[in-house]
Amino acid sequence: MSDTIEKIKCLIIGSGPAGYTAAIYAARADLKPVMYTGMQMGGQLTTTTEVDNFPGYPNGTDGTAMMEDLKNQAERFGTEVRFGLVTSVDLSSEVGGVHKITVDETKQIEAQTVIISTGATAKYLGLESEQRLIGGGVSACATCDGFFYRNQDVVVVGAGDTAAEEATYLANICKKVTVLVRKDYMRASKAMQHRVNKTKNLEVKYNTEIDEVLGDKVVEGVRVFNNITGEKEVIDVTGLFVAIGHKPNTDIFKGILEMDDTGYLITKGKSTKTNLPGVFAAGDVQDKEYRQAVTAAGTGCMAALDAERYLGALD
Repeated sequence: MSDTIEKIKCLIIGSGPAGYTAAIYAARADLKPVMYTGMQMGGQLTTTTEVDNFPGYPNGTDGTAMMEDLKNQAERFGTEVRFGLVTSVDLSSEVGGVHKITVDETKQIEAQTVIISTGATAKYLGLESEQRLIGGGVSACATCDGFFYRNQDVVVVGAGDTAAEEATYLANICKKVTVLVRKDYMRASKAMQHRVNKTKNLEVKYNTEIDEVLGDKVVEGVRVFNNITGEKEVIDVTGLFVAIGHKPNTDIFKGILEMDDTGYLITKGKSTKTNLPGVFAAGDVQDKEYRQAVTAAGTGCMAALDAERYLGALD
């Protein structure tokens, strides 16, 4: 453990659109922010090949390039971006209190404000072929990537409201959507199930799981099996959308910050304030509803403004 304790005004944990936008605003407010990127610098968007729905890119861009643009902009205003992982926290419950952070289990930091933008990790099936083709036809976000599969055949895996929403969204774009449900029923609300059943180009296969995602560099199909009969078949598709949920990256905050049953941080009203003073949450770590880069960036802006106002009220 390091004996040297670094004291800073604003610590940002996480480096996706929320974290970088918070950094831009915090730096411009002279909060001299320090960011720790986490193990995936740039967050989930670095696993996305093409980004066409973020304002300011009329010809589109790719996720890694966009995150590099945001990083460069944050650094231009003085943000210190560091590669490292926050491994433990000791957050104060006092207004004006000092928040103690440990990075990589050794470095000690004391921060007046903390902005948490650690995001959420999409859950995948865990197949080797699926992991290999993420960004090559395998996606966990229909709103993000559905456009690229216009007039094509795709598969959605999942049984809840998210899967139903993604399937009906894709049905407006794609030629045919096949939903694969592991059990003999959907967990989605009745209203969403009715919407699925009324969509003509949408087929639901129950008791069906994926055995392998087919294709070398891009998805060319999926081999599925009926988990009751064992019968296998190949479905020719160009896209696989996995909609089995997300896990917010909040494990180190459990028992410290208020969160819902699934681990998303709870913020107060329309602010980014958590239950502890001087601690703010932005992006997918507190948003399980929209989960878009642009909404994450918006809450990153809010978090920096909330942090600036919090510090201003202490003077």
